[in-house]
Amino acid sequence: MGIKRYPDSNKLLIFADAGGSNGYRSRLWKKEVQKLSNKENLEITVCHFPPGTSKWNKIEHRLFSFISINWRGKPLLSYEVIINLISSTKTKTGLSVKADLIRRHIKGH
Repeated sequence: MGIKRYPDSNKLLIFADAGGSNGYRSRLWKKEVQKLSNKENLEITVCHFPPGTSKWNKIEHRLFSFISINWRGKPLLSYEVIINLISSTKTKTGLSVKADLIRRHIKGH
């Protein structure tokens, strides 16, 4: 979505929590971010929230549980299914999620 709003941008800033698959110690995370940087010719900066403080990420804190509830028990059979489930998520207070699939980034497509 950002490429439409900022077509000439050559930098990307990622905020991530410090745990799980995108943790600051994960070699796979670092490797994949570097691959993306190389492929898209982007300067990528990653800022990790300190461990146990992902609650500071207000968007994640307010929406992640609703995304989890929305796709609970549903088989995630394709990227389209995942994007549709995420995109149809809304909170009781009216927050909604935007998600889009960029096919050129997926191997085999």
